[in-house]
Amino acid sequence: MSQKIPINIPIVLTWLRIAAIPLFVAILYFPEDWLTAKQANVVATVIFVAAAITDWLDGYLARKWNQSSAFGAFLDPVADKLMVAAALVVLVEMGRTDAVVALIIIGREITISALREWMAQVGKSKSVAVSMLGKIKTVSQLVAIPFLLYDDKLFGILDCRLTGRLLIWVAAVLTVWSMFYYLKAAFYTRHPDDPG
Repeated sequence: MSQKIPINIPIVLTWLRIAAIPLFVAILYFPEDWLTAKQANVVATVIFVAAAITDWLDGYLARKWNQSSAFGAFLDPVADKLMVAAALVVLVEMGRTDAVVALIIIGREITISALREWMAQVGKSKSVAVSMLGKIKTVSQLVAIPFLLYDDKLFGILDCRLTGRLLIWVAAVLTVWSMFYYLKAAFYTRHPDDPG
């Protein structure tokens, strides 16, 4: 029997994050007579930050209102990864970050998503649950990307491009570190059907 997809405010917020991705990308390519480059950068930064806030908000509301669901647990990280991947691809094309950084971060997300799926199938999903290292990696990404999108002096003092490039490399290093952490945890987790 098919299971209904739940509709509630946390899941609607998650869908809105996904729906915002085409707009987020398009804004950075609007003609200059629609939006100046600086205005486009500001709007794109606001959309990305708003998406990051709703990521926290939908999880908080789902727990508070007891509206957590298997579908929500699946959709939420998909929305996050799509937004981050879209931002990284655009930033590489605009020359604001390096392709190797995008490859590391996107490649890691694909690898760990596949690993979690496999571990869930063998009943060991808790072995690759989100760690503190993974959370720090996520925070460093979510701070670095808005700086790179803004691409200007903040308050006339902080060079956002330089700061963003530094932080995104920190995120890339943490990404590799956390990937090996999860792979090691999975490697040392015995399959329930294994002998011994």
